[in-house]
Amino acid sequence: MELFDFILHVDEHLFEFIKNYGMWIYGILFLIIFVETGFVVMPFLPGDSLLFAAGALAASTGAMNPWVLIIILFIAAVLGDTLNYHIGKYTGPRVFEIESKFINKQHLLKTQQFFEKHGGKTIIFARFIPFARTFAPFIAGAGSMNYKFFLSYNVIGGICWVGSFITLGYLFGNMPIVKDNFTHLIFGIIILSVLPGIIGYIRHKFFNKKLI
Repeated sequence: MELFDFILHVDEHLFEFIKNYGMWIYGILFLIIFVETGFVVMPFLPGDSLLFAAGALAASTGAMNPWVLIIILFIAAVLGDTLNYHIGKYTGPRVFEIESKFINKQHLLKTQQFFEKHGGKTIIFARFIPFARTFAPFIAGAGSMNYKFFLSYNVIGGICWVGSFITLGYLFGNMPIVKDNFTHLIFGIIILSVLPGIIGYIRHKFFNKKLI
């Protein structure tokens, strides 16, 4: 429940962090993004909403520089994916045979199917999809994707993801209509983020069956 409250009221919690920790807020945000993207067992941490809220608070409080935010969190995202890739490479294909309460095998398999369809671009697309964002680099490593190719997609995806959400938050997060309905907006971001996965599941579950 505390995590759910943090996600839905991420702006309020970040504001408290700024008041209590000052410039350490950069380190806190770096750590959250790094862990969310770097450890396959932590896909539930906020990503899109956190970046948007950080951009919005940078605009409304002036306590954070948006350019510094983008650079620091871009580095966190790239390093996180890099760590996840190497963990997946070390674990290898046998990860699909492991039964663990910490790793959702269905999410792994769905991400693997996404890889088969879209190839390396999955690393970029997955940045904008919760859970897939955490599983994609892990699957890339487990599938022995060439690291140079992975790194290029990692960098492109990282700058697109971090840059877009922080910029949107900075430009629109301080508008009265957005500030007054921030929780609803965060909820909307979450819904839009998971919508592609829901649509894909429905198409696979029902549409493919009709074709058989």
